[in-house]
Amino acid sequence: MSIEVKVPVLPESVSDATIATWHKKAGDAVRRDENLLDLETDKVVLEVPSPVDGVLKEIKFKEGDTVTSQQVVAVIEEGAAAPAPAPAAAAAPAAAAPAAAPAKAAAPAARSGAELPPGAAAHAARNDVNPADVAGTGRGGRVTKEDIVNHIKVGGGARPEQRVPMTRIRQRIAERMMQSKNSIAMLTSFNEVNLGKVMAMRKELGEPFEKTHGIKLGFMSFFAKAAANALQKHPIVNASVDGNDVIYHGYADISIAVATDKGLVTPVLRNVENMSFADVESSIAGYAKAAREGGLKLEDLQGGTFTITNGGTFGSLMSTPIVNPPQSAILGMHAIKERPIAENGQVVVAPMMYIALSYDHRIIDGKDAVLFLVDIKNQLENPHRMLLGL
Repeated sequence: MSIEVKVPVLPESVSDATIATWHKKAGDAVRRDENLLDLETDKVVLEVPSPVDGVLKEIKFKEGDTVTSQQVVAVIEEGAAAPAPAPAAAAAPAAAAPAAAPAKAAAPAARSGAELPPGAAAHAARNDVNPADVAGTGRGGRVTKEDIVNHIKVGGGARPEQRVPMTRIRQRIAERMMQSKNSIAMLTSFNEVNLGKVMAMRKELGEPFEKTHGIKLGFMSFFAKAAANALQKHPIVNASVDGNDVIYHGYADISIAVATDKGLVTPVLRNVENMSFADVESSIAGYAKAAREGGLKLEDLQGGTFTITNGGTFGSLMSTPIVNPPQSAILGMHAIKERPIAENGQVVVAPMMYIALSYDHRIIDGKDAVLFLVDIKNQLENPHRMLLGL
C-alpha cells in the first residue's frame, strides 16, 4: 500500500518551507518515526518522520525546493522490503590480491557521492577535494559545503571565493534586524552588577539544588526571575507598540536567545513570574538541547514580551543588543570579570558584569529604562529579595 508523506501543517505566519536535507534516497528501507528529511522555515528546522515501516518509493522534490503546507513530498510503499544488494563478484585468487586497489582508495568515492549534499559534492569536485580528508560538522558527522570551504581555506590555495545563498532562518534574522533598525527609536542604557552574592548562593546551594531538581543552578534563572519581577513593577518595559496603541502585557513571557549553527533563535519561557528557579533552568536546558538538535517547534518561538541575551558566554564584555519587534526592550548579559570596586569605603575585588538594556524610546523614557536596570541590579546584588518578591 502506498502512503503519502506530506509537509506538516504550517502556522499562518509561515507560508512555505525549503527542503534542507534528505536523509534517505529512493529505494531505501525506512522505519516508522525515522526522520526522512529536514524542512527549513524562516523560524525553525522541522523534521518530517516516516509514518510507516516500508520502502521510500518516490521522492517528489529535491534539496533546495520550496514546498507548502500539506504538499506531498514523497511516497512510501508500506510493508515492502528494500531490494537485496547485487551478489558480489567471485573472489579473486589469493595470488591476485596484491594487484587489487586498496580498500582505502574506494572509501573516498563512496563519501563523495550520495553521502554529501549536492552543493558540497559539486564544490569538492570543482576544487579537487577528497571528502574523506574533510572533518564533517553536520548531523551525524556529515560533511557540509561549509566544511569543504573551510578545508580549502586551511590548505591554502588560490584565494577561493564562493557565493552561498542565505538560509531561510538567516534571511528572517536579517529581515527582523532591519525591521528593528528602521521602525524603532532604539537607545541603550548600561549598568554594572556585583554578582558576588549570586555566586556565593550557587556555591552553597548548587549541589543540593541539583540533587533535588536534577538540573544545575545557573546564572540565567537569576536574571530571568529578576527580569520578570522588574517587568511587573515597570510594565511599560514589558509593553509593545501596535500602530498608535500601546499594549500592556500582564505576564512576563521572556524570550531567551540561543545560538545555533544556523543562527540565533529565541524560544519563549511563558509566565516566568510564576516559574520557580528549577522550572526556568529545566526549560532553558530543554530549549537549548532542542535548538542544537533541530527539535524546536514553531510554537516554542512565537510570542514573547521581553528578551534576554547572553553575549558573555562568548566573551563579550559590553554590547548594545537589538530589540526584537514587536517587543520594546531586550536585556543584554555579558562576561563576568573580577574588577576592583569601592565597597564600604574599601577597595575590593568582585565578580562584576556589565548589563545593557536596549529599548524603544517611542514609549519607554530614559527614566523608566534606568529604573528598570537599577531594579535588576538590586535584585541580583541581593538575591534573597527575589525570594521575597521585592
